Amino acid sequence: MPLMSKIPRRPSRALRSGRAVACVILASSSAGAAEAPRAFDWTGLYIGMNLGAGLPLHGGEHLQAGAGFGSPVFDLYPASDTRAGVTVGGQLGYNWSRGPWVWGFETDVNLLDGRRAPNGAFLASPAYPGTPVFTIAPQTSANYFASIRGRAGVAYDRALFYLTGGVAAGGTRGPATLSFGAGNDFVADQSQSSRMKYAVGGGVEYAFAEAWSGRAEYLFLSRSLNTQIFDNGAGSSYFSRIRNESHILRFGLNYHFGASEQIPGALQYGRNANAGDDEDDVRAERYSVHAQTTNVVQALPRFPATYDGPGSFPSQGIGDVLSQNNVFVGLRLWEGGAAYLNPEVDQGYGPHNAQGVAAYPNGIAQKLGRAAPYMRFQRYFLRQIIGLGGDDSHDPDEGSRSEVLESVQNQVSGRVDRNRIVITLGKFAVGDVFDDNVYAHDPTTGFLNFAFNSMGGFDYAADAWGYTHGLAVEWKQNWWTLRGGVFQLSAIPNGPLIEQELFRQYMGVTELETRYELLGQPGAVKFLLFGDNGRFARYDDAINLALSSGTLPPDLGAARERHFKPGGGINIKQQIVDNLGFFLRASMSDGRYEIVDYTDVDRQLSLGFVADGAAWGRDDDEIGVAGAFSGLHGDHVRYLALGGPGVFINDGALTYGGEKNLEAYYKLGFGKNLDATFDYQLIVNPSHNLDRGPVNLFALRLRAAF
Repeated sequence: MPLMSKIPRRPSRALRSGRAVACVILASSSAGAAEAPRAFDWTGLYIGMNLGAGLPLHGGEHLQAGAGFGSPVFDLYPASDTRAGVTVGGQLGYNWSRGPWVWGFETDVNLLDGRRAPNGAFLASPAYPGTPVFTIAPQTSANYFASIRGRAGVAYDRALFYLTGGVAAGGTRGPATLSFGAGNDFVADQSQSSRMKYAVGGGVEYAFAEAWSGRAEYLFLSRSLNTQIFDNGAGSSYFSRIRNESHILRFGLNYHFGASEQIPGALQYGRNANAGDDEDDVRAERYSVHAQTTNVVQALPRFPATYDGPGSFPSQGIGDVLSQNNVFVGLRLWEGGAAYLNPEVDQGYGPHNAQGVAAYPNGIAQKLGRAAPYMRFQRYFLRQIIGLGGDDSHDPDEGSRSEVLESVQNQVSGRVDRNRIVITLGKFAVGDVFDDNVYAHDPTTGFLNFAFNSMGGFDYAADAWGYTHGLAVEWKQNWWTLRGGVFQLSAIPNGPLIEQELFRQYMGVTELETRYELLGQPGAVKFLLFGDNGRFARYDDAINLALSSGTLPPDLGAARERHFKPGGGINIKQQIVDNLGFFLRASMSDGRYEIVDYTDVDRQLSLGFVADGAAWGRDDDEIGVAGAFSGLHGDHVRYLALGGPGVFINDGALTYGGEKNLEAYYKLGFGKNLDATFDYQLIVNPSHNLDRGPVNLFALRLRAAF
């Protein structure tokens, strides 16, 4: 073979150029692929801050002349103090995603400056007799807004374009005084609104780092039509209606915790926990997110009654509907410590808007029902768990971390020491820590009636929704737990506002729980003592004041002084056999004093049985039946008999008989997170009144949760 045949032929210039171009294109593509940012996963919990501006839409002030004037010539037009202002706040939310679609919820709370009530001296109408000058002295207004909103959008690369909307809160005007001179004052309480407050808008969010994103967002914020009535106590009044709406433009920064809420490896509560072979099977959460919606339709047919009082159940019958919607978020902050937030949206009423029965038949209902949806932060608290080790009486192979906290509402899951101290500080319900009973405590899943969800004689601190600010400490050991706490009472007994000054009006409570086995079945008994310390009335003082002045019915407000009201009770739970349990509560308080924050009961005995559907092959079903007997102190009876209104009682008079309650329910479960409950209640002597009843109540409760 010739030598020249072994030498490769040189490619043509065109071919060489084509190869060069191809190499450049491939190199450019490879470099671009290496530099292109990967798509961002928006799934999971996030938390952040925001800063922006609010522009009020309506700035005019108008006080309309009402009763006692008869002509608009007396209307007042104080100069408005409304202007654009800064907004700053924080947000917390959770996202789900599928492909490019992203949806979830977000809750936020923000200061919003700019809208203020008129303050100072102004010229009145020339038609007003006497001085042409009037003054307005307002107290602090609620210069904030909060919301819980749904979000839905589409992600493109690392950007998210979204729309948002939901229920808002805030913007209430504080109490104020309108004065035309000495002895001519008109006083107004804080503004009220019967319409829904809401926020709608949209925005764009961009993930600029692995766990960080920035956003720009617009919201239209409507805090409804605020109505405030100024009354001089002599038949004359002014009223104002301010449309409280704003444009909000804000910028935010969010930190994303990621799609996986689990902490890899073992939890570290106090000491290393490498104890059992099943350690890796424990779900240790960085955060927990749960939600629940509960809807109740409750009605009572016609029942016998010799009369209907101003606050009685109507004897011709009545029906009402209410809805309670909650989000529960928990975030682990450090070893053993977590923060919790519980925004809630409520709408509707309990039967007759929480009047007519002492042991009220719907524990979900608030004392202040509303026709429009409204939003509140019912809980926000910190919880610290301090591990104290295990217990020698248990299997040592399990180690000290063998007790597991489940992933449920207001709890992040993971292993904890069997012996531990738990500290809870913030806003929550007293019943979250005290007077619990596995068979009768939660009206969203079990018995509806007040009588079976807590001790009737336990006059615990709470606002009109059942929550307050406080501190609770629990010391848990093998067979016993000791609890203690201090909580703020309401500012006015059974009022909507919590006392703001620490230890001015408060409740102290302690509870000892002992756990045991009876005939091989587990049980527990709790002994509880409490004392309310604040400004409330003694019934006898109010009665004597009313009789001496000839002004009936008695007025508790005129007799309120500083008092101490003690009480206590016993709470028993006992498993009888597998899937069947028994509960009993007995309680009493010093009935000489007015009800501070709970309901019109001074002593009560309640007991019942609950059976799990696993006993008849329906694991998610449940059946319960219970009865209660409630009574009042003699001074309390005299007060009601003279026409004095109670918390849930306002019959106008009372022929005392002692109230008796019976409740039975069947919960039909469709899996762990969806159920329908059929509930029946019989109330004998409603409101402790022999002249009315018995009353039959029927309810359907629908609940969904995740």
